[in-house]
Amino acid sequence: MYLDAAKKQEIFGTYGKSNTDTGSPEAQIALFSYRITHLTDHMKSNAKDYSTQRSLKALVGKRRRMLDYLKEIDIERYRAIVKALNLRK
Repeated sequence: MYLDAAKKQEIFGTYGKSNTDTGSPEAQIALFSYRITHLTDHMKSNAKDYSTQRSLKALVGKRRRMLDYLKEIDIERYRAIVKALNLRK
């Protein structure tokens, strides 16, 4: 599997408050971004995989909503995560 428990702990440790911080918006956005990157690579080699395409669009929407929420509650945290993950605004 592309995403094991150790990789999740690394993502949560880097972007969350701790390794067990799975609920903070920053940690969730980072996890979504990792999954989006993986699915995008898959779509490059499997262009007709429409179920993965649908999942990718749903995941991008979830990340967008989470970023909008973070922007609404704390603009500085939003700017920090966008810069850390090199996301377009």
